[in-house]
Amino acid sequence: MYDFAYHKPSSVADAVKLLASDPDAKAVSGGHTLLPALKHRLNKPTSLVDLSGIAEMRGVRREGNAIIIGALTRHHEVANSEAVKSAIPALAYMAQHIGDQQVRNRGTLGGSVSNNDPAADYPSAVLGLGATVHTSKRKIAADDFFLGMFTTALEHDEILVAVEFPIPEKAGYAKMRNPASRYVMAGAFVSKGPMGVRVAINGAAACVFRQPEMEAALSSNWSADAVAGVKQAADDLNSDIHGSAEYRAHLVTVMAKRAVAAAG
Repeated sequence: MYDFAYHKPSSVADAVKLLASDPDAKAVSGGHTLLPALKHRLNKPTSLVDLSGIAEMRGVRREGNAIIIGALTRHHEVANSEAVKSAIPALAYMAQHIGDQQVRNRGTLGGSVSNNDPAADYPSAVLGLGATVHTSKRKIAADDFFLGMFTTALEHDEILVAVEFPIPEKAGYAKMRNPASRYVMAGAFVSKGPMGVRVAINGAAACVFRQPEMEAALSSNWSADAVAGVKQAADDLNSDIHGSAEYRAHLVTVMAKRAVAAAG
């Protein structure tokens, strides 16, 4: 691990100032991705800006027809939140099945969404529910936020502060996870509500994406049978030792069917 300076600001404004003053600084919350990269000398930041001391970035609340979750809220807090379980049970279910108990007690929603790992769970919920990402300077629609593998619309001196999830009429999530790493090989988050019918696929490609053919099918007939006949193209899907692109394409349809069934 290389030497670096360490900062622990107590406000979003202070954290933004630290990041703006150093182009090689990195923000860290749960640290599940950054800390292993530092240990293996794959990343060399001049300083770390630890966000864990910023109280305003924590917590879950309901405002009107939306659930707003602070970026530093841990997975187990989302899973056990009565507000989330009553309004968007699929989101609580997702959080309850991220990684293992140790991961759920350390990892944060904001860290997962900001990192945009192809095999992460939360990006599919953000995109699948048509959520709005609140940052230190603006609000970004889910459709404009995820740009590619480990890439989002966030600027260097911009911090994800919270995510606003519109409450759907119904929603469901299903995934096939690698039995060793527990990362998603292919997953589907489906919803029907104020943002229309949405189907977001994670784990199968380099970045979470919407499945328009399935959305069209579900708009006409909300049922597992409606998506059963939709075949996901294998082009541009991930292919590795855990599964070929063709296998993941098959999983997309299977997981979408299960997600719709879970949604009811």
